[in-house]
Parts: sequence; C-alpha cells; structure tokens
Amino acid sequence: MKTIDVRRPQPFDAHDLSVCQPVFDMLLKEAGVDKASEEAARIAAILVELYRQGVRDPEHLRIMVEGARGLFDRRPGADVIA
Repeated sequence: MKTIDVRRPQPFDAHDLSVCQPVFDMLLKEAGVDKASEEAARIAAILVELYRQGVRDPEHLRIMVEGARGLFDRRPGADVIA
C-alpha cells in the first residue's frame, strides 16, 4: 500500500502548473483582479491547496475557488435561480 507523508507536501512540478495556471489566469480575468494583488495571492493559495488535496479537474478547481472567494458568475441572468 502506498503511503503519503502529509507533513511534507510534494513539490509542485511543471505538470501541476500546466493544470493550475490556466485556471488561475481565467479566474483573475473574470474577476478583474491584478496578478500582483493580495487577492490574486489568495486565489493562488486556494487553487494550489485544492490541487494538492486531489482536485484535478480544471472546471472543478474554478468552481471551488470561485465559491471560496465569492467570485460568482456575473453574466446577466446568472444569478437567477430557476
């Protein structure tokens, strides 16, 4: 059986970055957040933590970060509950 040392996170490699970077860029663009801002740093931290916890699907990552930061869909009518 494979064991994971939860005290020492695995390094974040190029493959991990290739999954997370497009999600990060999309979130910042949609929310109008500057890459150098504190909000961008918080988004990045949440994104990396979710990824390390096993969330690998880019769409799931986007939705979970939006929920955690309150960055919801701002399209007209998107806030209407059917």
